[in-house]
Amino acid sequence: MKKLSFLTTAFTCIICIVTTLFTEKINAQGCVAIKGNATSCMAIHADSTNASGWQFASSGRYFRSFRHFSGTEENKDRLVQKTEVINYTSVFNLSLTRILNNRWSVMIDIPVSNNVRSSLYEHGLVNGAYVKKERHSTSSFGLGDIRFAAYRWLLDPVKNTKGNVQLGLGIKLATGDYNYKDYWYNVGPNGAKELRTVDQSIQLGDGGTGFTVELNGFYNLMDNLGVYGNFYYLMNPREQNGTRTYRETISPNLANEAIMSVPDQYMLRAGFNYSSHYIKGLSVAAGARLEGIPVHDLVGGSGDFRRPGYIWSVEPSVNYEYKKVTLFASVPFAVVRNRTQSVTDKENSITRGVHVQGDAAFADYTINVGISTRF
Repeated sequence: MKKLSFLTTAFTCIICIVTTLFTEKINAQGCVAIKGNATSCMAIHADSTNASGWQFASSGRYFRSFRHFSGTEENKDRLVQKTEVINYTSVFNLSLTRILNNRWSVMIDIPVSNNVRSSLYEHGLVNGAYVKKERHSTSSFGLGDIRFAAYRWLLDPVKNTKGNVQLGLGIKLATGDYNYKDYWYNVGPNGAKELRTVDQSIQLGDGGTGFTVELNGFYNLMDNLGVYGNFYYLMNPREQNGTRTYRETISPNLANEAIMSVPDQYMLRAGFNYSSHYIKGLSVAAGARLEGIPVHDLVGGSGDFRRPGYIWSVEPSVNYEYKKVTLFASVPFAVVRNRTQSVTDKENSITRGVHVQGDAAFADYTINVGISTRF
């Protein structure tokens, strides 16, 4: 009886949470909560051979964020007034896995990203008023935060071909630039441009050494139908990385958001996987995907500037395997987007005596494509 081929590849969680300010009212906007190091859950079959070997994978991710939400309510006026922040993000991941035996594997994941951020408020908004209202762009390109991880199937794959669970533990290094700079316009003397750090959403790294935990599981309901699940959590003990946001120059009310936070990140995926009887090597999957940034970290402080929130998506995907090569693609479509109240939002609410909660820009969908090969 044909075994169900289970292949899971978890891509970076994409939340675009962006912040801006208008006079006395704080409206958050920004982009990209989760960086490129969150992509590589294992892509190893539970019924792999006992022989050691290598697996190389390369994948790309693209999205465009522009829809602003405060809580779960969309601020549609931002599009009408053309004040939305737009982030274009492309991330390319290279991962190399060493299969030690049918239970143990180790992996290194290297992300490279290219980001462009178009906005109004960063280029002329000073103390809540526009010195000059012009849309400009900032950008960043380079290496992200590299991650190492080790994986083990908790059940013996030889005896448990119907289902299994894999545990992964890893470390994320602060290899990505978290103080990347580009020009802000209309902010210097006489409206001059000034070299400043780019927004947190397009920084290449978060500046913290983090620790990752993963659980990847599957269960075959029949010979060509099964269920899968992935869980990923990045714990960043460092509270802030010392990088200036310049938000206090936009409004004195944002003085507690002058430095960038180093937040935790998480992702959860679950769904059904179907292998075709008619096209050998073809399998399709459909499921739900949750990804986000928590308000409070598991370890360490949660102050300074961060954009907490989460997004629920419906995620169809397809895999095609031919000999030792596998092609894969997925397109998560957002169904629920929520920009939650941050620690500094709560502090501002107490100080000002009114409820303060920023809005955030999210993408409608994300395109993920990749290829892996065993050798």
